[in-house]
Amino acid sequence: PQASGIGGGGFMLVHTADGEDSFIDYREVAPAAQDAYTWLDENGEVKNNGLANSRGGLAVGVPGEVAGMEYALEHFGSGNVSRQQVMQPAIDLATQGYVVSNYQSSAITDHYGDMVGDYPDLGSYYLREDGLGYQTGDIFTNPDLAKTLQMIADNGADAFYKGEVADALIEAVKKYDGVMTTEDLTAYKVNLREPVSSTYRGYKIISCPPPSSGGTHLIEILNVLENYDISAMEVNSAEYVHLFSEAFKAAFADRAAYMGDTDFIEGVPLDGLTSKDYAKTIADKITDESQKWEKGDPKQYEGNSTTSFSVADKDGNIVTVTQTIECFFGSAIAVPGYGFILNDQMHDFSTDPESVNCVEGGKHPLSSMSPTVVLKEDGSPFMTLGTPGGVRIFPTIAQVISRVIDSNMNLQEAINCGRIFDNGSD
Repeated sequence: PQASGIGGGGFMLVHTADGEDSFIDYREVAPAAQDAYTWLDENGEVKNNGLANSRGGLAVGVPGEVAGMEYALEHFGSGNVSRQQVMQPAIDLATQGYVVSNYQSSAITDHYGDMVGDYPDLGSYYLREDGLGYQTGDIFTNPDLAKTLQMIADNGADAFYKGEVADALIEAVKKYDGVMTTEDLTAYKVNLREPVSSTYRGYKIISCPPPSSGGTHLIEILNVLENYDISAMEVNSAEYVHLFSEAFKAAFADRAAYMGDTDFIEGVPLDGLTSKDYAKTIADKITDESQKWEKGDPKQYEGNSTTSFSVADKDGNIVTVTQTIECFFGSAIAVPGYGFILNDQMHDFSTDPESVNCVEGGKHPLSSMSPTVVLKEDGSPFMTLGTPGGVRIFPTIAQVISRVIDSNMNLQEAINCGRIFDNGSD
């Protein structure tokens, strides 16, 4: 719960057995009253010692998870399962509790200062009665969250976006200087988008379109790699690492230059960025030496802390989901009496007012989340995958896909194998 939950949002990629692909975007959006200058002081610096976009009310985007999950159930559910049945296991976990892992205990310890400092509402949930954080092996319960989930099970998304939960959410945001309103909540809409897709050595790759940059640049990287005989390279050899490093840097240079919310930014060159011809121009520039990469010109080819899971059934239906509240414990704002943490997804906007990814009311922040489906040449399922990791997400998935297809690893071996990251920064 420190990394995901109903105070956040995400993406869901659905591949049905009859070959239809759909992308559900329930990413958070900026409150209407927030803009590119809201965070900045008179000197153009981020307020609150640089933390205004990651802690407190100005870091919170309008949550989309409840609306997104309801949309998925209504439009893609089998029709045999009620909202109550879907939500009951989560309600039971919140009511009866679960054993705290070492991972969660460490996260609580890392954020102890917030919980005993400026954000006591967060501490009211994650600190024990003795004032210490929950330890590995403790049983953690959250009856307030169970109550909220039951309200949603009874009355749907309206129970979250209207009424007492919405009022408490807005009060919590405003307590920490946020500008979100109840109108922002009621105005939230889920978007159904067209996935991006391409091929890699005959396999079909289906992944996330904007406002995620992940799917587009995953395909860009794979298109570059396709120009090399990676199967002949030793995994993580100098030659192998150098190739991935250069492909990553080129993709990140393009990401910084072109990617943003296509509902707000015109001319994002998706066809060019996913073009194999454009990737060939990148591959042709790779030498034996490490380079600094500037953005390319894809337009001429036009034509910390996240949850990811995948589910497939015997009929060939696949759902892969990545969702988040951004950083561990999000904005550090918990909603008193309702048991959930609010995201700090606004942190994914640029603080530069001139950036294509600057804040505008109703705009989605750029993301790297990349739930992905890979199909065989005959269209049958091959694998589905996603990962946490912020901007490391799509480079990680590119490496895992390559290791399975090029290096004949099984999926677990590919996941366990050491990975690299290079975004071209010093």
